[in-house]
Amino acid sequence: MNISDLLKKRILVLDGAMGTMIQRYRLEEQDFRGERFKDHPYPLKGNNDLLSITRPDIIAEIHRQYLEAGADIIETNTFSSTRIAQADYHLDGLAYELNFQSAKIARMVADEFSRANPEKPRFVAGALGPTNKTASISPNVNDPAYRAITFDELVEAYYEQTAGLVEGGVDLLLVETIFDTLNAKAALFAIEKYVEETRKNHYTPLNPPLRGDEYLLPIMVSGTITDASGRTLSGQTTEAFMISLSHVPLLSIGLNCALGANQLRPYLQVMAKESDAFVSAYPNAGLPNEFGHYDQTPEEMANQIEEYLKEGLVNIVGGCCGTTPDHIRKIAEVASRYSPRSVDSQLVNGR
Repeated sequence: MNISDLLKKRILVLDGAMGTMIQRYRLEEQDFRGERFKDHPYPLKGNNDLLSITRPDIIAEIHRQYLEAGADIIETNTFSSTRIAQADYHLDGLAYELNFQSAKIARMVADEFSRANPEKPRFVAGALGPTNKTASISPNVNDPAYRAITFDELVEAYYEQTAGLVEGGVDLLLVETIFDTLNAKAALFAIEKYVEETRKNHYTPLNPPLRGDEYLLPIMVSGTITDASGRTLSGQTTEAFMISLSHVPLLSIGLNCALGANQLRPYLQVMAKESDAFVSAYPNAGLPNEFGHYDQTPEEMANQIEEYLKEGLVNIVGGCCGTTPDHIRKIAEVASRYSPRSVDSQLVNGR
């Protein structure tokens, strides 16, 4: 059964925060360097995506914990695996390998669980983060026309990331934590470009689903409402965000990060009403405290997310910053008691 058919039958559970789990290991500079990067002239601590190469055991272990907690979909450890974001560590030439290796790790672990329980197939979502630059806003208040990155540069970086993820074996792609819709458009254009060139060259990647001679690559999109104004960082309302991306056939559209479950609810209500795609939500574990930590317990978060389910707002639910396998376990328990949001229209890219 493909993921679109499954989403019509039940609510699927996405995993929780990768960064929160990595922090539990209290890793030091040597863990990030490993043997391969021991002589790299710049600090590497904090480059969590690099752990897919230097500590793949930890990344695989985190994936397993989320799958054991009940997650149906796990995200690759690639939130910052573009050459744009990796340039901060002077590792921009490593982007393809980071994505490829991260996808392979997630694929391996997901397949382990799918084989053990074929009635509950597990999926791998290739995570494409927003990068640390914005195409819509000037970083220089004295020069509003200035941009730190161009659309074409973003497309090039996202194309490379897409290639690594798909060729590493993901089932779908997740363009996530979108604070600037123009960045997201670049990512979606890069994905479409990769798919078109793949079809033209008759090249079949390792794992994505194929039907006949048609290449299918489901795409999830998840935006970020940055504050109580209900807008993205680049100024769009939820409805405007959806309309801006309506030209692309999506498996799902949704919201994640920045806000807790309660604060996210009114914007999900808009999406549930207006979208003809499946709707996803993976909020933070509440709002951060004065130390930047997240205090919301798994029980509290699950109770708040249950309100989404009672209203029939979502098809996919999970956790973002501050969430752990314990949060996902409680969310999965609650989600199992409810039916998914109904989607009547034919999804072009979800199949």
